[in-house]
Amino acid sequence: MAILKIARMGHPVLYERAARVEDISSPEIQRLIDDMLETVADASGAGLAAPQVYRSLRMFVWRVPASRSEGAEDPSAEMQVLINPEITPQGDGMVLRREGCLSITGLQGWVPRYERIRYAGCDRSGQRIEGVASGFRANVMQHEMDHLDGILYPMRMTDLRLLAFDEEAMRFPPFKGQDAGGERG
Repeated sequence: MAILKIARMGHPVLYERAARVEDISSPEIQRLIDDMLETVADASGAGLAAPQVYRSLRMFVWRVPASRSEGAEDPSAEMQVLINPEITPQGDGMVLRREGCLSITGLQGWVPRYERIRYAGCDRSGQRIEGVASGFRANVMQHEMDHLDGILYPMRMTDLRLLAFDEEAMRFPPFKGQDAGGERG
């Protein structure tokens, strides 16, 4: 396994729609998954999409830290893999959540996200997985899915006054109905 270099905002790979993974079982894809898991752990991130490590493929890894778990639907803090994901909102409810990104170091912003989503895709063995996510888990999955579509979180923001350097973002008062925590993805 290897720690991979993370693409930073401005690199063209972050603005492309990623290609579908055709052969999940290939050694190249399995090695990429291992490397992404090691990379996101090393960076203390909540998630990492393949385009963030210069691979324009539709896959991401993520975790829900125990401190952010919101109940039985959340998996343990172990890293999860989702390949060729599909995400659809469940209802119209949205919430602003503070987000950071491993590709945009030093900044955080308040981003509108669906409160609840349905997700589907494959795990690293090619088995179909699906479920419903809410809270922090839904937020991380939407953030990582955006990377697969060439979207960075500032592009989703509705009020750029709520984009700030990390130190300043901590001074923002929590808004009603918003998550005060910020994780990097």
